[in-house]
Amino acid sequence: MIDLSLAEITAIVGGQPYDLPDPEQRVTGPVVIDSRDVRPGGLFAAFAGEHVDGHDYAERAVEAGAAVVLAARPLGGGDRAVPTIVVDDVVAALGALARAVARRLGATLVALTGSVGKTSTKDLIAQLLERIGPTVWTPGSFNNEIGLPLTALRADAATRHLVLEMGARSIGHIRYLTELTPPRVGVVLNVGTAHIGEFGGREQIAEAKGELVEALPTEAEGGIAVLNADDPLVRAMGARTKARTVLFGEAQDADVRAEGVRLTEDGRPAFTLHTPTGCGPVTMRLYGEHHVSNALAAAAVAHELGMPADEIARALSEAGQLSRWRMEVTERADGVTIVNDAYNANPESMRAALRALVAMGGAASAAGGRTWAVLGQMAELGEESLAEHDAVGRLAVRLNVSKLVAVGGREAAWLRMGAYNEGSWGEESVHVSDAQAAIDLLRRELRPGDVVLVKASRSVGLERLGEALTAGEGEVAGS
Repeated sequence: MIDLSLAEITAIVGGQPYDLPDPEQRVTGPVVIDSRDVRPGGLFAAFAGEHVDGHDYAERAVEAGAAVVLAARPLGGGDRAVPTIVVDDVVAALGALARAVARRLGATLVALTGSVGKTSTKDLIAQLLERIGPTVWTPGSFNNEIGLPLTALRADAATRHLVLEMGARSIGHIRYLTELTPPRVGVVLNVGTAHIGEFGGREQIAEAKGELVEALPTEAEGGIAVLNADDPLVRAMGARTKARTVLFGEAQDADVRAEGVRLTEDGRPAFTLHTPTGCGPVTMRLYGEHHVSNALAAAAVAHELGMPADEIARALSEAGQLSRWRMEVTERADGVTIVNDAYNANPESMRAALRALVAMGGAASAAGGRTWAVLGQMAELGEESLAEHDAVGRLAVRLNVSKLVAVGGREAAWLRMGAYNEGSWGEESVHVSDAQAAIDLLRRELRPGDVVLVKASRSVGLERLGEALTAGEGEVAGS
């Protein structure tokens, strides 16, 4: 974080100081919301959550070295002084602080959004831009009104690129995030059906995602909108921005495009990258053809910020997965491969993951290995939920996935029913009640050469099942 005095922070957030030792003391450490993450000289923001109230940990944060606590009420008392800046709304205050710091940065702010692939693409952009200058990026999926300011506040005077992932729960959410950290480069990946139950339709989702390009500076001011040429709803967003538009995709008119896309024997995408200034071969370390679009978006950003085409191709070939539980591939000692993609799920990402599973299982099948899809609920699909689960079950059969294990309640039952109605009448598909029942089944049935995909919405918690399978354990942690 750019160091600020306690007096400056108090003015920025419009707060009231309590027990501040010296208004000119500088805050030089990170801003955190977990007292266990406090570093000397940092700021601890106390949030009252559903299960835990950060105010209860303020004294612990100060003991760990926090210079000040941002809180909704005075803390401490008597001989227990807790230096505090009290505000009406800690979330809004954190946003105000991020806005002030972002304005002082000399960095290029890159923001991205989309229904599918945000985190994987953000990780790719970060790994490319790190090669041309110090880069700070969103950890994991910290893409909301708390996570985004925390990311921005990690930047300092040396930061050259700040890469921010932006999520949306409703119309106006992305607009608010862009007001906190105004981007110069905005990337829109796709418009799918994630959160369609909340938005009501893909057109409404497109309306929300397009708020990012509306917030960009004009072309004369250096604004750049990086848009997916292969998604009509995203391509159309070019009319909503005054920034210069750069298209990526497999379309022939895309400025940054892929040609000759194929999958290696183990399911990794390979292609020739074309940019306006050159081309180069790419063979990715990530699994699944869906990463081609993510790679092209990252390549477009890197190209616009001055990275040569041959270096982009080389960097994409060397880039790995930075965030947990996104097509996280582990080969166990017994010859079983686990693909833990259980961070989140929607119909588009489910279809992509199933196709990646089949591609990965191609070589294994020659040696008698099987493909297993261990799937749970896709949340927030509204009235389309049962139909979408049915469709995923049918797709698993059409792709010839060897075994489908549907985990959970009603939605999982519809996954299994979809497979049954598509022709899976034998033991190819099964419905189990919970993660422990799934792992008991897999422990009995798995054999060397099998490839197992684990995927569901985060609320289902199947990442624990994936971790247990990865470790070869018979119990699911926390079950």
